[in-house]
Amino acid sequence: MKENKNQTDDYLSPHFITRSNWLRAAVLGANDGILSTASIAIGVAAASNTREPIILAALAGLVAGALSMAAGEYVSVSSQTDVENADIEREKQELEEMPETELQRLAEIYEKRGLKKETAQLVAKELTDKDALSAHIRDELGINEISQAKPIQAAFASGAAFTIGGIMPFLVTLFLPLRSMEYSLYGFAIFFLIILGALAARTGGSSVTKAIIRISFWGTVAMGLTALVGYLFNVTVG
Repeated sequence: MKENKNQTDDYLSPHFITRSNWLRAAVLGANDGILSTASIAIGVAAASNTREPIILAALAGLVAGALSMAAGEYVSVSSQTDVENADIEREKQELEEMPETELQRLAEIYEKRGLKKETAQLVAKELTDKDALSAHIRDELGINEISQAKPIQAAFASGAAFTIGGIMPFLVTLFLPLRSMEYSLYGFAIFFLIILGALAARTGGSSVTKAIIRISFWGTVAMGLTALVGYLFNVTVG
């Protein structure tokens, strides 16, 4: 009985794809928050003998990055929303002007998916009678609750995630020894990125190992190149 209950719970659980919109924005924001803030701090630490410029650079990067991330995500996803709304308005007009053509188009979509011609016609007719616009939005335009753009949600998730991610390396600049600051920032940033990769993979139902390797590799490249810039310019700040 317990086994059957577990199977039922698994069946009723939402698929991972339902989390794709906010998970993508949150992971991107947190990843950028950790990497951007840590990279800026590492670059300044490589050319500085005092703590204050490092703290200021990390704080400025954190605030500017969070606002930029939220604004950029909002504008980007809003553009997608505008495209979706334009297509929906066009679909409304086509349904008013040529309903029979639209009905046939819907039937052809179902036929291509594997239904027999008669069945496809019947399904298209019944769905059209119930809610023609919804049927065309979902099956012709490919817009549904999962994929539909949500600008506010995406902007908030990105901005908040960037802030949370950026606070971690910022705290490192406040409390860890100045002498080995670059290495401390790198080590803690990689540690934070590994945790982020594991949590994102776990939430999204993907491979934890692949996520950790991917995020650690690119994090190392980003921070290494930024540190190299600081060393190459060899300018002492403070």
